[in-house]
Amino acid sequence: MDFNVHQAFASAGESLRATAHDLFSIWLAVQIAEIGIAAGIAAAAANVAQRRLKLLELTSGWPGPLREFCRLVLANIGTLVFVLVVGVMHGAMLSLTWPSRSYLLGVASSLATAWFVIAVVAGLIRNRFVYRLVAISAWTFAALSILGLLQPTMAALDSVAVVFGGLRISPLLVIKTAVLLILALWAATAAGDFFDRRVRSATDLTPSIQVLIGKVARLLLITFAILITLSTVGIDLSALAFFSGAVGVGVGFGLQKIVSNLVSGIILLADKSIKPGDVISVGDQFGWVTNMGARYTSVDTRDGREILIPNEDFVTQHVVNWSYSNNRMMLIARFGVSYDSDPHRVQEVAVAAAARVPRVMADPAPVCYFEAFGESSLDFSLRYWIADPSNGIINVRAPVMLALWDAFKREGIDVPFPVRDVRIRRAPAETPKG
Repeated sequence: MDFNVHQAFASAGESLRATAHDLFSIWLAVQIAEIGIAAGIAAAAANVAQRRLKLLELTSGWPGPLREFCRLVLANIGTLVFVLVVGVMHGAMLSLTWPSRSYLLGVASSLATAWFVIAVVAGLIRNRFVYRLVAISAWTFAALSILGLLQPTMAALDSVAVVFGGLRISPLLVIKTAVLLILALWAATAAGDFFDRRVRSATDLTPSIQVLIGKVARLLLITFAILITLSTVGIDLSALAFFSGAVGVGVGFGLQKIVSNLVSGIILLADKSIKPGDVISVGDQFGWVTNMGARYTSVDTRDGREILIPNEDFVTQHVVNWSYSNNRMMLIARFGVSYDSDPHRVQEVAVAAAARVPRVMADPAPVCYFEAFGESSLDFSLRYWIADPSNGIINVRAPVMLALWDAFKREGIDVPFPVRDVRIRRAPAETPKG
């Protein structure tokens, strides 16, 4: 039902005019002075309490929620003292004179009480943006209700509306929907984070299944929060058919990649071809999967960079998963020795040197192959396995190469290097033409 703006504010104007005679008198100055005195007492009391009370010592060993509640009460102790002092003053004024002469004290006490309660309750919210939104919205609602302006304000905001696609949109509807939607999404995200932590602690689930369950649960919670919000504010979901059609067109024209990455991420989590902790290479990118999101997968290259690869690339491109069936990974060290060396002895020395490196696996054991007769060296390849590629590869290759160098020096095996002779010939002198 629509209300006229002027009619909505008429009732509020009448109530204000009814008390105007008493407010604009000496009693108004008395009440303002009492409020100022109460504010000074509250500020002094809060300063003393916050300096003298050692909250950490007093609440040591208490449950976490109770300690947080005590911290919030101490942070707002000034407001609490102000409420108590103004309440005493208001009671004294009511017993001595007409109620209209202490109206301002009653309003100040009610507003301060509302602010104290809202600050303590909303302070339990850790998200600062949501905390401010809840505090401001709740106190504005309480203040308008205390002043008797809530109904006129809501009527005024609802009196101006636009009908769009069968949906009546007013400023009141927009405000209610925005506030409730933000709170619902925050609650859904918090619940999703809690559920995700519980799922990740389940050791009987594989990492990919843990991520899949967490993502699906978060998506369902957010969808449920949106539907509940729209139903709460009275929006008929059938009226959103026009917007759903527009979204479908947008998906068809401009959001193909986003949807493709989302679907690809679900496929990767379901078939477990890629999971957190895997060592992979996509194109020329090589690293460890650290996180799988709805749109991209984060790959740590261990050089200070973290590459965000779209999920679609893992489905459409050639992907090498070094730890798909197991975490073992084979590394190859190629080297050459001089022709004066005994190939059999070189193989024995190389295998023994690699076996002494801590991270090199004993089973399967390192092997060394004589591969070719090179131009200036006998060419070998040393192949060895590691069981923890996620801890790095270069920090295994380097110790193995140093172990080979030390072993060859100790055994007198030379590593050749190319030697080139440069001959400079003088150009023949030109015969003079004659």
